[in-house]
Amino acid sequence: MPELPEVTTTINGIRPYFQGAVIADLVIREKRLRWPIRADLKQRIQGCKVIDIQRRAKYIVVILDRGGLLIHLGMTGSFRITNSQTTPEKHDHFDFITDAGVVIRYRDPRRFGSLIFCEEDPYQHERLSKLGLEPLEADFTGKYLYHMSRARKMAVKAFIMDQSVVVGVGNIYASESLFLAGIHPRRKCSRISISRYQKLANAIKKILTNSIDMGGTTIQNFAGTDGRPGYFEQQLLVYGRVGKPCDYCGRLISSQVIAQRSSFYCNQCQT
Repeated sequence: MPELPEVTTTINGIRPYFQGAVIADLVIREKRLRWPIRADLKQRIQGCKVIDIQRRAKYIVVILDRGGLLIHLGMTGSFRITNSQTTPEKHDHFDFITDAGVVIRYRDPRRFGSLIFCEEDPYQHERLSKLGLEPLEADFTGKYLYHMSRARKMAVKAFIMDQSVVVGVGNIYASESLFLAGIHPRRKCSRISISRYQKLANAIKKILTNSIDMGGTTIQNFAGTDGRPGYFEQQLLVYGRVGKPCDYCGRLISSQVIAQRSSFYCNQCQT
């Protein structure tokens, strides 16, 4: 599933072609995404100017001069920059066509993505209004994590993947961040000190920033808007490396299901 770095990479890819443009047309070939695309969406946004493209959690937030759009990539969604001469393929479900003739084409083999129109401020939509902090903002700190964890009994990995606590820390980045901070993913979140949480907050920021800089993680279907894969996978220290030696201590990487997700860790380096 595309996570925060992949969504940021997607935004960086479409921004030069979309921000400041007018939506001349919307071509919908398949309405049946995670939630059906509303029948009048073309009429709603045709002629609208794209003021800005932002990210909140794993959503792409398109600010229009009249309302806005929330776009989620689901598990296999991606955008391509193309033109009207390029024939759509089987899983190309909709196109934004700008006044400059650029086609911003959405592809989603599993159709778990979404395209939601907001008549008012998109950030007040129910999908965004109750989300936790952004991990790359200054107020995401060890003190914050410590405070939020006191009344909870879940494993720390599940805790940092809880979108009401912090957004965008998916399975890959949770495993990598916990390794970098030296914290075992099964440790109870309420039994971690504020100093260790500060290490974890710093690790999350570092892992996510590095992944954004390298264009996301090449896991399954993800690629940038130019079709090229991200390369952060080459830097993964534990995720997907079960049975391979830890780069730090040499002990074999272990794997266990935590909160219904496969988790990877080093029993020597993480306590």
